[in-house]
Amino acid sequence: MQIFTCPNCGTDLYFRNTHCNCGAEVSFDPDSQTMLTQATPCSNRAAIGCNWIVEEDGYCRSCAMTETTPDLREGDNVGLWATAELSKRWMLANLMRWGWFTPSDKGMRPVFRMLSETTAKGEVDIIMGHADGIITINVTESSDAELARRQEDLGELYRTMLGHMRHETAHFLQLRLAEDPGFLTEFRARFGDERADYGKALERHYANTRPADDDHITSYATAHPHEDWAETVAHLLHLIDLVDSAAAGNLALPEGPEPGHDAYAATDTDHELTMAVDLSIAINHVNRAMDLSDLYPFVLPQGVRDKMGFVHGWLRNPGAIHSEAQRNSVAQ
Repeated sequence: MQIFTCPNCGTDLYFRNTHCNCGAEVSFDPDSQTMLTQATPCSNRAAIGCNWIVEEDGYCRSCAMTETTPDLREGDNVGLWATAELSKRWMLANLMRWGWFTPSDKGMRPVFRMLSETTAKGEVDIIMGHADGIITINVTESSDAELARRQEDLGELYRTMLGHMRHETAHFLQLRLAEDPGFLTEFRARFGDERADYGKALERHYANTRPADDDHITSYATAHPHEDWAETVAHLLHLIDLVDSAAAGNLALPEGPEPGHDAYAATDTDHELTMAVDLSIAINHVNRAMDLSDLYPFVLPQGVRDKMGFVHGWLRNPGAIHSEAQRNSVAQ
């Protein structure tokens, strides 16, 4: 993520800021990827601190994608929802730098259901997931304490709300990309046939869990081609943003990133991944000096890198992909 500048005084601003120290109220424009001072903010600014500019029916582009909010009669849900929406905005802003969900992208957009396990009527079960363009997010995991408990119970120490957003949105991106027959052919050659029975695949996975291997970034990625894709996309998004954020903060090793480096404009996937790995190893070392967890405790075998290269190539230009799919449809 970039570090932004206040148009009023030139001070550094960060992605979540609603005000500058100079007193100016600021709002984020997702198309220019800049902070503005002369713009109408989203209607959710007061409720959840949304700092994006208004677009549709009083809401910003991100909030307009939220179809359902948690039961706000339960007081804690407001804060949990706010944290989850911040993660959603971060994820969307990243993807918009590749052209996803921008005015030039004419494809469908995801619909988010932001739900909490705690309601005025009692506790309910919420299952995160994606189905036919609808993404369900359990905002309960926005709680640091609850997230830590689930990380421990599930053995997923890298489980985060931003990670959930990237993983579940990856399923939606696959749905969009599958409009192009060329994508499906290449996808199946690398990830396998996604038409395999999903329910049975998950049953087998949980009955006999396989570890990550040379072709799968996580154990969960081995369960089914859909999950292999989603895990691979999520980790690519983690690593591209790691490099971009390091460059924005002037963090670099001798091999890069160079000052002003834009990881979202880069096309050499392997170089970006190498910089991300080198940075993570260095930051892991620093974290250990503070008795903190490793920043990125994963290995990237060549098989995983190859899949990330495939993903990177398809995600960088959604407008062209959609246009190509439309042309193919017309031609048929």
